[in-house]
Parts: sequence; C-alpha cells; structure tokens
Amino acid sequence: MVSSELVFITGGVRSGKSAYAEKCLEGLASTMPKKHLVYVATGVAFDEEMKQRIARHQNDRAGQQWKTIEQSTDFPKVLTKVKVGDAILWDCVTTWLTNEFYDGYEKGVSCFQKEGCLERKFIAMQNTIRTLRKRSIPLVVVSNEVLDEPLSTSYEVSLYQQWLGRIHQWFVAEATTAIEMEYGQMHQWK
Repeated sequence: MVSSELVFITGGVRSGKSAYAEKCLEGLASTMPKKHLVYVATGVAFDEEMKQRIARHQNDRAGQQWKTIEQSTDFPKVLTKVKVGDAILWDCVTTWLTNEFYDGYEKGVSCFQKEGCLERKFIAMQNTIRTLRKRSIPLVVVSNEVLDEPLSTSYEVSLYQQWLGRIHQWFVAEATTAIEMEYGQMHQWK
C-alpha cells in the first residue's frame, strides 16, 4: 500500500514552480519525526544559462540544510542514495526526459532512436517512484508545461512532446495532489 504523499507541480518556465515546490516539501517534512530535505537535481551545466540557473537554485536553498543529489539520468540510482526520513524534491521531469531522450548520443545513437529504450526508462522511473512511496518517503515532483503548443512537425520534437504528455498524465493519475503554477499563482487540479 502506498503511504506517502506525491505532489506533482507543473507550469511554465519561471512560473514559481521550484520555490513553491520547496515550500510544499518543507510543509510535508514538518510532520516527520526525522526530516531530511533532499533535492534531486537533473540539470547538467552544458552552457552558461544552465550554469546560472543551477547556481540560482543552489543559492535559494543555501543555509537550509538541503542535501543535493545530482541524478541527470538513471533515476533508479536515487534508491541507493536516500533513506526513510528523507523527503524528496525532484526538479525536474522535463530535464530528466531530455537527458534520457538523448542518452547515448555521444556514442552515435540516442535512446529515442533505440526500440523500447524510452519505455524501459519510463517503467524504471515509475517503479522508483512507487518504491519511494512504499518506503514512506514524501515526494514533490516538478515539471515544465511545454504542451500548450500544437504537436511539432519535427518527428523528434513530436516524439518528445508525446512522451512528456504520457509522463505528465501518469504523474497526475498517481499524485495525491496535482498543481499548475502560472505567474507565481497556484491552481490545484487534484
């Protein structure tokens, strides 16, 4: 039986998702006897803008005793890095999907080009989320809403949009709470 909270937060870029997610997780953890706030980060500093975004997020949490786990791909590895008493903020699903989508690119063939690769990664992620919840580890999961646009005519972009939509639908179905952020304002859908 699943016993922990799963809060899914999506919204546009710079809509206040991460700040809201941090406060949400702190609220969930406040009821725990031993609380350890864990930030699972998926971002990789490939360029100057991403370096600045990562630094801003780290500065926002400075002095608040957050433990950061850098896990850009292979989400099940999180299971070996957390324990009962932890409360997890995973930021963010869209970056994780991008990382997994292009996993293997440096060897000439990206995951999205391999039969069943994305499906295996999705199933592994689902199983990891369910395992964390069975361990009574509350989760707040952040993602970006990039599905307001029509499906792209590019095969690659369209495939990414389809996968992201599928993942978002799964998270909303599994979540105890589903929230959309826009302009710093929260709308609770579930």
